[in-house]
Amino acid sequence: MSVTDIRPQSADPAGSANPVVAAPFFLRGELSEGRDVTHRSRDLGVTFATPRIAMDKAVHPRTEVPPLLNVPLKEIIDFLVETGERIRDPRNTFVQDCIDRMAGTHVLPRAVLEGQVKGAAAYLDKRLLETVVEQNFPDPRALDEWVPKQDFTGRKSYIRAFAPRLIHVLPGNSPGVAVKSIAQGALVKAVNLFKMSSSDPFTTVAVLRTMADIDPGHPIVRSMSAVYWRGGDDTVEQVLYRPQYFDKIVAWGGGDAINNVIKYLGPGFQLVSFDPKTSISMVGREAFASAQALDTAAELAAGDVMILNQEACVASRFVFVEADQADADRFSERLHARIVEKAAASGDARPLDAELREQIDVLTMLDDEFGVWGKTDGHGLVIRSDEPVDFHPINKTANVVRVDSLDEAMRYVNVATQTVGFYPFDRMADYRDRLASGGAQRIVRLGEAGPSTIGNPHDAMYPLHRFVHWMAHEDGVGSQ
Repeated sequence: MSVTDIRPQSADPAGSANPVVAAPFFLRGELSEGRDVTHRSRDLGVTFATPRIAMDKAVHPRTEVPPLLNVPLKEIIDFLVETGERIRDPRNTFVQDCIDRMAGTHVLPRAVLEGQVKGAAAYLDKRLLETVVEQNFPDPRALDEWVPKQDFTGRKSYIRAFAPRLIHVLPGNSPGVAVKSIAQGALVKAVNLFKMSSSDPFTTVAVLRTMADIDPGHPIVRSMSAVYWRGGDDTVEQVLYRPQYFDKIVAWGGGDAINNVIKYLGPGFQLVSFDPKTSISMVGREAFASAQALDTAAELAAGDVMILNQEACVASRFVFVEADQADADRFSERLHARIVEKAAASGDARPLDAELREQIDVLTMLDDEFGVWGKTDGHGLVIRSDEPVDFHPINKTANVVRVDSLDEAMRYVNVATQTVGFYPFDRMADYRDRLASGGAQRIVRLGEAGPSTIGNPHDAMYPLHRFVHWMAHEDGVGSQ
């Protein structure tokens, strides 16, 4: 079956009452526009229209070496840096149009989206990109050339971090990931197909159009494609998710997104998964030593809760507090006040969804077991309990879990625990081994969950090292 024989079906019947936003595709240097297929955004149910996917353009033949293979890494980084400058330029109509359209499909307020897209351009910094490469590869020369090796027996070989063919399944909660994914795909010289999310079928194309505006024939531009289809659409995925076309899927997103991918995995077709994660905070008894310490801990915890209005995986959802109930309530009250302040500044006041509101309304009637500060109106909410609630706190909702000792919190740490914000800072070293053993991937000072040390592992791995196709050229023993 030819790839041109498969076309995605409409994900939304015609005649929707919602206004239809156009979302163009970008295929190996060419913009593809059309309103052939309609879809609904995941969060707001807004209808948007896309062209049909030209499958032959989305797939780069394996008979052709990747366009970026022999482009020096230095030139790639220079081009990415120039792209970052263009993204930040207020005259960039591609970015401005992207934000205008995304404001109608995304749950985050326009100001937050604009800050995310333009702020993500900070990743396109020369020193940052060089550091990322150096941390991911023991010998970065392998990206540019065949690096000679010789083992202790005298056997010679050459190693190359060969340009892979990647499908990136992008998340819907963070527009900035598009910029980072494009940069990482370029750094490893990959052929890249980006599956955009229904919440943001715009940012990736805007960045690629910016690149094409700099140089339409640049190998980076010819290595990138961005399209949208509904996750789980077999008419598309049965065609594209094959080892004859791609080496790996780099998947972000929730459980459904990852499960859609897993069924296609097999020899020669692998998964690099940034799967669903939950971040937490741990606050020691030292927070109650003084009113100032309590205010400081509450302020820092609120900062971690409110990262990207609690849409990001790195945002804290459960705050384990080493305290009796009275002190836990004092902390909860202050935490709620700080969250409300930050929510007001963000301009985002979406009410919680109906199912979550119903669950929390039940808790408010159980005064002996739970304390609740705030309402379900989207302005900020804190729930105090002796065990974590059995739902996923989101939309500026924090669950303060009272424990007699932070040791008790360890039983709630698992492989889905991404970041742990810790207070007081001098106790972090006492817990990092146990947190790692439990499955956690990162421990930081409370209040610093958002920024990350440049080049550090992400989700317990060095991603770029996993992206590439490691190729060995064995050349025997000694000279011939």
